[in-house]
Amino acid sequence: MLNTKVKALLGAAIASVMLGLVSAPVLAHHPIQAKFDKAAEMSVTGVVTNVDWKNPHVHVFLNVKNGTTLTNWAVELESPLLLKGSGWGSQSVKPGDTLTVKGIRARDGSRQLWSEEVTKGGTALLTLKNLRPAVPAKKEPAPRGADGKVILGSATGYWGFPSSYALVEDAVKVKMDKYGQLADLSDAAKVAPLQPWALALYKNRQQRDLRDDPMFLHCKPPGGPRQYQSDLGIKFVEDKINQRVFILMGSGNRNYRIVYLDGRDKVGSVTGDADNPLYYGRAIGKWEGDTLLVTTKGFNEDFWMSNGGLPHTNNMVLTERFTRPDMNTLQYQVAIDDHGAYTRPWTASWTMQWVPDQEVPIHFCQDNRP
Repeated sequence: MLNTKVKALLGAAIASVMLGLVSAPVLAHHPIQAKFDKAAEMSVTGVVTNVDWKNPHVHVFLNVKNGTTLTNWAVELESPLLLKGSGWGSQSVKPGDTLTVKGIRARDGSRQLWSEEVTKGGTALLTLKNLRPAVPAKKEPAPRGADGKVILGSATGYWGFPSSYALVEDAVKVKMDKYGQLADLSDAAKVAPLQPWALALYKNRQQRDLRDDPMFLHCKPPGGPRQYQSDLGIKFVEDKINQRVFILMGSGNRNYRIVYLDGRDKVGSVTGDADNPLYYGRAIGKWEGDTLLVTTKGFNEDFWMSNGGLPHTNNMVLTERFTRPDMNTLQYQVAIDDHGAYTRPWTASWTMQWVPDQEVPIHFCQDNRP
């Protein structure tokens, strides 16, 4: 059970996260190619009938006339957070406006478009901005607590905008988009030391344009390293009294994980047991100098552990290292040991950027409409 002080601490953090819904624009984190066909470009012109200004994605509904036939189209746009940061608001487009929308059509043939280009009377209305914070010209040292240890989080601010959106073995160079889809499928075997069955599954997920992603289809949590592959970011809340760290996630429907630092030596003793595998596993940690070292196992197999769909089994053990070398940088390294899916242990690493004075945003997912 959480004691009163910890409840207040976590409650305050979650409450401030809610404020982030209106203050911290971010990029979408689900693969649009799972729902929309990038090869099916089209343009429609119609009259706005409704604007659904809601997280996770804004929808604008248009009546489109073709001869004597009038049909209604749903135009899906980026999140209201990103649109607001790009200068849009809930009143930027109103019922009765005539718009021209260019985009890509839904794979199932329904009257749905994904668009990042909207014009009115020949004037561009939507221009998405890159909201990655500028890196300060001068590096500042990482903050430290009274005990001398590096502070991974603070009252305001979160870690987001990773240097890589894909899980790829260190020193391997392959091209992927921000959703983890390979530019060249023949590179699949290079990504990680996959066993033959796992390589075949990975290729199949890629060939199907990631449309089997359980986070896309059923709002499954982004377990494993995937939680660190989103601009939606993470926030550390340290509970020194009870020797544990909460990691709040912007990409997981208010999900959080707990890392125990109280010296327990068996991961299975955290919560649950071998018959109760979890999306985020069971984690124990310790400090090694300025690095938080976390060992996690006890995962289930119901999620994709990475953008792009690298497979894993319930044998997976993750050894993660979180290091804050300066004020604005979080170094993340993960060692993956899963003898059920890979031929050997392997590592991957990237950095995340500090977003000051804001709270980690929240992405709300709905089944079949992430």
